[in-house]
Amino acid sequence: MTAYKLAERFINVKEIAGAASNPLVLAMLRLDDAWPEGDDVPWCSAFVNFITWMLRLPRSKSLAARSWLEVGHPITIEQSEPKNDIVILERGTMAGHVGFYAGRDLRVVHILGGNQQDRVNVSVFSVERIIGVRRLKA
Repeated sequence: MTAYKLAERFINVKEIAGAASNPLVLAMLRLDDAWPEGDDVPWCSAFVNFITWMLRLPRSKSLAARSWLEVGHPITIEQSEPKNDIVILERGTMAGHVGFYAGRDLRVVHILGGNQQDRVNVSVFSVERIIGVRRLKA
C-alpha cells in the first residue's frame, strides 16, 4: 500500500459547515497538536501526517505545511514521480500547502490533498508555487 493509494480512499472527506466538525478531520488535526477545536483550520499537513503515520513513514509531526520541507529527501519536480512524492507549495510568505503529487500538465501540478475546497480531493496549482518536493523512505 502506497501513501497515495491510501490517501485516495479519503477523497471527499470534508469539513462540516457551521459549529459542528468532522470527527475524522479532528482526529487528523489532533494527531500532532491538541489545540484545534474544530475542522475550520488549515488541515492539509494534518492529512499528510495522518496518511504517513498509518503507513509508518517519516512525517513532520506539525500542522504547518512548510514543516514538510524538512522531511524525506529533496528532489526536483522533474525528478518526481506521480503518486510517489510530496509537494510543498507557497501560500503567502509564511504559510504553505502540502499534498501528494498526482501529476503535472505544462504549468500546473495536480495535488491529492486535504483542505482543498474544504475537502480531500485532487486540485490544480501553478508550478510556480512549488517550494519543495520530497521523497519519503520508510
